[in-house]
Amino acid sequence: MNTLNTLNTPTTLTVLAAAAQILVAAAFVSIPLLRHRFGAVAKAAAVAELERQGVRPAVLEENGLRFDASGHEWWAPGAFGAASLTAAVLNLAGSPWGTTLTWVFSTIAFLANIAILQSQLGAVKSVRAAFRRKGDAELLRVDVPAFLAAAEGAFPAWTRTLQNVRHTVVFAGSALALTAAALV
Repeated sequence: MNTLNTLNTPTTLTVLAAAAQILVAAAFVSIPLLRHRFGAVAKAAAVAELERQGVRPAVLEENGLRFDASGHEWWAPGAFGAASLTAAVLNLAGSPWGTTLTWVFSTIAFLANIAILQSQLGAVKSVRAAFRRKGDAELLRVDVPAFLAAAEGAFPAWTRTLQNVRHTVVFAGSALALTAAALV
């Protein structure tokens, strides 16, 4: 057997790592796609809730609060998805860079997902803190739990399931890719 061909042929472990990384990439872009599709509906629900609370809806725009997938809501998960996909392609190509990038990107994806999960679990607290940091008196009057419930309620009923699947895929896929990289 030709040694050069052996070096460029991905092993079962590198194929497994690549498959996990492709799933992680898809998981990272799933929520921005959902926000892109339903963000306007969520904003309308949030605006209606603000009006019900006697808060000017313009306060959202004035303070840069959005429900779509613009800004960091898109580029951060998009970058994670692209990095994971890059590592997967390199793994499938049999490149040693695939393993190196797997260590880097899968570790970062795993840790970033912890931060994402923590922010979702503490959304009310973090939104209140963000409103305090803005220093806008109107934002401080917002009933944050009702505001968030209105916005979240505008997304499809299966959104929570997608979020849970997304977290599971990112945690398990990153761990699987890292395990495969360790065994290569």
